[in-house]
Amino acid sequence: MLDAALDPALDPALADRELAAWRANAERLASAVGWESACTIRRRGARAALALTAPIDALMSATLVNEWAWIRATSDATARAPGAAPSVDRTTPSPEADEPRLPASEAAAVAMLREQVAAERNVKLVALAARAAREGVSLLFDEERASIGGGATSETFALADLPGTDAVEWKRLHDIPVALVTGSNGKTTTVRLVAAMLANAGQTVGFCCSDGVFIAGERVERGDWSGPAGARRVLRDPRVTAAVIEAARGGLLRRGLAVSRANAAVITNIAHDHFGGYGIHSLEDLAEAKLVVARALGAEGTLVLNRDDATLGRAEHRHTGPVAWFGPSSLPDWVPVATDMPLTVGGHAKHNHANIAGAVAVARALQVPQEAIVATLKTFGADNADNPGRLERFERNGVRIWVDYAHNPHGLSALLGAAAADHAGGRLGLLLGQAGDREDGAIRALARVAWESHPDHIVLKDLDGYLRGRSRGEVPALLREELIRAGASEETLDHALDETDGAHRLLAWARPGDLLVMPVHALEARERAIALIRDWAP
Repeated sequence: MLDAALDPALDPALADRELAAWRANAERLASAVGWESACTIRRRGARAALALTAPIDALMSATLVNEWAWIRATSDATARAPGAAPSVDRTTPSPEADEPRLPASEAAAVAMLREQVAAERNVKLVALAARAAREGVSLLFDEERASIGGGATSETFALADLPGTDAVEWKRLHDIPVALVTGSNGKTTTVRLVAAMLANAGQTVGFCCSDGVFIAGERVERGDWSGPAGARRVLRDPRVTAAVIEAARGGLLRRGLAVSRANAAVITNIAHDHFGGYGIHSLEDLAEAKLVVARALGAEGTLVLNRDDATLGRAEHRHTGPVAWFGPSSLPDWVPVATDMPLTVGGHAKHNHANIAGAVAVARALQVPQEAIVATLKTFGADNADNPGRLERFERNGVRIWVDYAHNPHGLSALLGAAAADHAGGRLGLLLGQAGDREDGAIRALARVAWESHPDHIVLKDLDGYLRGRSRGEVPALLREELIRAGASEETLDHALDETDGAHRLLAWARPGDLLVMPVHALEARERAIALIRDWAP
């Protein structure tokens, strides 16, 4: 898929012709190399995206087709409208200098593309994929390896040295129970909770999330592994007997859904976030992207949806198998009351009521025994190590400190709502920042939600590693401007160099009786902030 910015200088009719030319160019070039390619083009205001299908061993060639089709279409439009300056914002990384670029001439482009397709072709991979489909078992592949089956019943081969279909021991290769978790907020908490339920049921669990890859309780990879690479890493580990996969929006849109078969998939919620990129411009667009997970379920898999989310209620999921709608009010009567589940923080963390309901629905779809579910709910969340970076709570010399991952207005509102119950008489301090790839309106919305709780002190920060095209200090300046517009005074606001400096400044401000709420995003920054908290002596 290619996501493009349309030139606002173009006449609307000319822009329509440019998009039609883009599609026609892509279809013509795909046909010239022998593909029966389906093209879909979508337009939202000044942006458009075109997706096309291609053989599984020609995906890099397909990106070249899409780029050439767009460049040719915009070049023609520019020729017709002098002064126009078309631009493109790719959903996949731009080709590096040593990667092929197609020439402007269509005949030359077709000739070069045929060479590229021939070089990329992998007949054995295509044959293995077809045989795996007939055998009813998953096949995963990337740039280096292909694997058949899942976890303890899988085998992985080098892509450059694949076996023939008759050389594979198909009878010993099988899929394992797999759950997919996506949504705007609550993904990692839900992943960890379902994984704990499976572990309590005796499974050797592998899961991936925005904090890494974990196998049998041990972190084997650090960082954000919530995309297809994380799924493959989990499903290729020979110890794993059940898997829980976090499938974030970015990975779904840039790299697709690595998993071809799953037993359950849950969408936690759909909230305003990540608008303006990869063809996402509305809640409906976001829901459509998240619902890609349903394609891995087949007729037997269970799609688990939030009954209290209006966007999901309107969305067309096209799943023909079981659908389980979850919500805090629809929990089975054997589930412990909220105050007996540590994850709810005495019942005050309302968003975790929903996360629990979704996790229970997924666990039941995976046939986790009731006693394992109950045992997990009675203990999970009592220790910060159960769910690091999410509602971690500390008390140091009379100062209460909450560390969380809240990163959008929906998540911050839930966090501050839960914290309000812990804010009895003392002052409230808040650490506030946002990633640079959010639109100005989304950054301002975050500031307005923050001010609804009227913090006594707010430390504004840039996010370590998340400037994403903005200059340092630009996001804090937008937050400051909106906070003052909402009623905050200059004396209430402070500015940090980064997330660690922000945590240090907030701790320096605190006194006994205060509550500090620290949304910290980067994994390393969170670890440094928690080290500061543990060593802090006010």
